[in-house]
Amino acid sequence: MVINHIEKLFVTSDAATILNELQIQHPAARLLVMAAQMQEKQFGDYTNSVVIFAADLLQRSTDLLRMGMKPVEIADAYDASFKQLKSVMWKMVVRQATQLKDLESVKEYLKASIASKQFDQQDLITELVAKACVQTVPRNSANFNVDNIRVCKILGSGVQNSRVMNGMVFKRGTEGSVKKVDNARIAVFACPVDITQTETKGTILMNTAADLKSFASTEEAEVEAQIKSLADAGVNVVVANGKFGDIYLHFLNKHNMMAVRLSSKFDLRRLARSLGAQPQSRICTPSLDLLGQCSHVYLEEIGDTDVTVFEKDSEHGNIATIIVRGSSQSRMDDVERAIDDAVNTYKALTKDGRLVAGAGAIDMRLSHHIEDWGMDISGTQQYAIKRYALALSGLPRQLAINSGQEPAIFLSKMISAHLLSNLDHGIDLVNGSVMDAFTNKIYDVYVAKLSCYRLATEAVSTILRVDQIIMAKQATGGPIGRNPLPQDDDGMA
Repeated sequence: MVINHIEKLFVTSDAATILNELQIQHPAARLLVMAAQMQEKQFGDYTNSVVIFAADLLQRSTDLLRMGMKPVEIADAYDASFKQLKSVMWKMVVRQATQLKDLESVKEYLKASIASKQFDQQDLITELVAKACVQTVPRNSANFNVDNIRVCKILGSGVQNSRVMNGMVFKRGTEGSVKKVDNARIAVFACPVDITQTETKGTILMNTAADLKSFASTEEAEVEAQIKSLADAGVNVVVANGKFGDIYLHFLNKHNMMAVRLSSKFDLRRLARSLGAQPQSRICTPSLDLLGQCSHVYLEEIGDTDVTVFEKDSEHGNIATIIVRGSSQSRMDDVERAIDDAVNTYKALTKDGRLVAGAGAIDMRLSHHIEDWGMDISGTQQYAIKRYALALSGLPRQLAINSGQEPAIFLSKMISAHLLSNLDHGIDLVNGSVMDAFTNKIYDVYVAKLSCYRLATEAVSTILRVDQIIMAKQATGGPIGRNPLPQDDDGMA
């Protein structure tokens, strides 16, 4: 539980969120935080591994420094170890993620990423994210955009009642009396649907009641002509980036047209892209190719919240919305972070589909390889390489600690399993035993895992190469003003 400087509450197991909200002042620790933040921006996951691996390397570096090794020698040995790790890690790839449009395959790819944060709801959230990704992935999967998957959080009920909508969902009601439209043809306006006010003021002289009635009827006739023109073009839903005037709402209801108001220009832009519409800067009747199409537009009450849904019947769409339910705001926020990490994992797979064995198996295999490789290195570097290999085994050790198991027993089981066979043995947190990660379909993303090792090694190497930390004094607001000198009766100081 983290309470930040503005007293906002976070209940989360996401390392990136915890590091972002902690006000860390020590410059060496800030380097580790920056490495974790870079991992989060690039791949959205494995931030915890960056911090654990880097901290373990620093702790083992302390032992080497006490033995008399120079910091530069340790940093050079760590860099050489990472180069060796990079040269052999590609040989440990166990699977290629090629079926990015198959729902069952995508669920297998994303399950490990979600289970690390929402272990109790991993199957449900994996199903939701996989469905949303498969719905929105373009024909060329390399062009997948994470912004095309939106999250709408509605308080109430439980996480198990969350679902995916093929389209967009907005937490607001409709403006007019029409609440549902099928086979919608939509006009999108990037302006308020209201009578425009002129920049200059004018005065109209009215002598009789007939003059007043004539003036009002002229205004109404103009508004009705605009709405009727839209209705004649087949438009039955009007979306505006502003308010709807009373006169416009009257005629929209009269012609049985639905009115939806959006306050965010970014939401308006996404909606227009998903519908294939072109937003208009003024009230007019767009041509048919500038109008949007949607299967269903309707108002729905979820819990005690009114939402407007733009839904398509097709299995594929431009944008998908995951409606997240939860008993508290912090619970829904944590589920949203798990969804974001899984979507970023899918994005990484569209760039490089290589997968390695998860559950600590790849870390233990690399640890064994680096240790064997270090035996052939002469000089004091061998000691630092040995520590690098031990730090790699620290990741599965932390998995055992988090699951409440005895880490020494787990590591001994994993070491014996890896020595007896070449299988990818990892930790089974449920049964408290060692299992084959590949057989149980537990995977880590190759490029994200390699980036985790690289960022942690570079951060530790940078800290070791620092000779002295020099911090400037904190600003105090300038010198304190001096009181005026006492003066005598003649005004002389």
